[in-house]
Amino acid sequence: MTRSRAHAREAGIRGPSAEGGFADSGKVDVAVLIVTYNSARVVGTLIADLRQETRTLSFRVIVVDNDSVDGTAEVVAAHHDVVLVRSGGNIGYAGGINAGRRHLGRCSAVLVLNPDLRVRPGAVAAMLAALRDSAVGAVVPRIVDEKGRTRPSLRREPSLPAAFADALFVGRLPRGLPQHSETLYDSAAYDHPHAVDWATGAAVLIRADVDAEVGAWAEDFFLYSEETDYMRRIRESGRRVWFEPSAVVQHTGGGSGTSPALEALMTVNRIRYIERYHGRVYAAAFRAVAALSDVLRARDPVHRATLGVVFDRRRWGELPRARHSTCGTPGSRSGAVIVPAHNEARGIGGTLAPLSVAAATGAIELIVVCNGCTDDTATVARGFAGVTVLETPVASKTFALNIGDDAAELWPRLYLDADIGITPEAVADVFAELRSGRILAARPASRYDTDGADAVVRSFYRTRQRIPQFRKALWGAGAYGLSEAGHRRIGAFPSLIADDLWVDRRFAAEEKTVVDTTPTIVTTPRDLGSLLSTLRRVYRGKAQVADAASAAGTLRTVIGSIRGPRSATDAAVYVAISLMARGRRHHVRPAVWERDDSGRSSR
Repeated sequence: MTRSRAHAREAGIRGPSAEGGFADSGKVDVAVLIVTYNSARVVGTLIADLRQETRTLSFRVIVVDNDSVDGTAEVVAAHHDVVLVRSGGNIGYAGGINAGRRHLGRCSAVLVLNPDLRVRPGAVAAMLAALRDSAVGAVVPRIVDEKGRTRPSLRREPSLPAAFADALFVGRLPRGLPQHSETLYDSAAYDHPHAVDWATGAAVLIRADVDAEVGAWAEDFFLYSEETDYMRRIRESGRRVWFEPSAVVQHTGGGSGTSPALEALMTVNRIRYIERYHGRVYAAAFRAVAALSDVLRARDPVHRATLGVVFDRRRWGELPRARHSTCGTPGSRSGAVIVPAHNEARGIGGTLAPLSVAAATGAIELIVVCNGCTDDTATVARGFAGVTVLETPVASKTFALNIGDDAAELWPRLYLDADIGITPEAVADVFAELRSGRILAARPASRYDTDGADAVVRSFYRTRQRIPQFRKALWGAGAYGLSEAGHRRIGAFPSLIADDLWVDRRFAAEEKTVVDTTPTIVTTPRDLGSLLSTLRRVYRGKAQVADAASAAGTLRTVIGSIRGPRSATDAAVYVAISLMARGRRHHVRPAVWERDDSGRSSR
């Protein structure tokens, strides 16, 4: 970017540095954002390359370290003019980018780089020159390997025909089927500048105003497909993604590595991407083609493992995802967990045990409110280090929640049923979402534990977990959280049965979320009688909240979930049991403890 130094000073832009230093304030030409994970061996070399580029451009360099254990943060910290951001966990590539975006300062462009790159002289300047075109929102360079050979980094928008061509031919023919593949293999495509749909996210320069307009990268992808999503949003903003072959970076292959789980995640995230932007039928066909690709390569154990994950959607929750190292660090507590408990001596230990270490180290505030207990719940709870135990003779869940709120000091807060299995990572992820300021209420993902349940109960819950509204609402997971602002919205908990449903109705869709984290474990009733009792209690709770959910709408959704004979049988069971539970009208009872004990056991 050519300008006189006087002009640069007037604009508040830091001039190039002959000493190879990076700016810590003022406006710069380029803010560089690097996300590291166990990258100690390579990140220093990349920083050195960037220092060479400061002869002609001004830089601010931000490195976000995702809880590396190989000394990466220490390597970066030795560079006193580099901004080091410790993310507090492995929060993924998109999460790291978003964490770094808060430290960009004033700049003309944002350069996102993998740590295992070498930047050839003049590469950043060439990308910046291409970015001067107002129609261009982002620029990607030519990527070469260690021998200087161009790597196929350019991509077409993911589609069913491209996925089918790749499934049949890529890796099975010498060059695949170039004219139909998602990847651009034709060497001519890398010889001249042109617009592309997207490119691998190892290196991309984004205009600062486009970065601000397009906003955060999609963290729910963790790794892979986040750049596909981001560059699609750039195109939807009316700008181009531009390939500039004169800008060259070298990929050394010494980054964070890969694994069978990451290979499976790559495939699953491609399916998730298609599901986000296409209809149900198209997405189902794409998923089938993805499975076909692994079937044709099933001799490879990695492809066999990926195939199993693609077929079983329940296993998607086991794939790598954003992880915070703890619920917080000692001396820096991250929030309060309030557990109302009524005669839970047999099972509360299973809920408290995973959280007690964080509570004992001061990472969270953990409060158990024993209400109307006639067993040893309080004694069991006091046996866990770090737990504050309160007691009241009033057997009411919402009364207990209010007592817990009065005693708690920290925000945000998670309200957790005493018979729910939850991990410290899930608590941390919910707290992080609530602290972000983007939403007011959140709950972790959840799954049903039907082990030991009879066939009818299992059939009922197979249908239930396919109903979208049950997966998106705050209720039904045995846990939900509120930020301080969210709690101000609801005030004290009223005397009712369905507190989670009542809270859910206080927030608009954009104010609440289900956090994609380690799922809570919700133990289902074990037999039909217990299930009917549970459902009747649910319907009484809905009556108290004046829930206007349409039974006809739910029926349409259940019918729409049918995919074959088994799901049709499950749907019929679901409808029949629901009608049985609704068959008698029940007067609304006060919010005393009612529950199913059929699935409770010592855990």
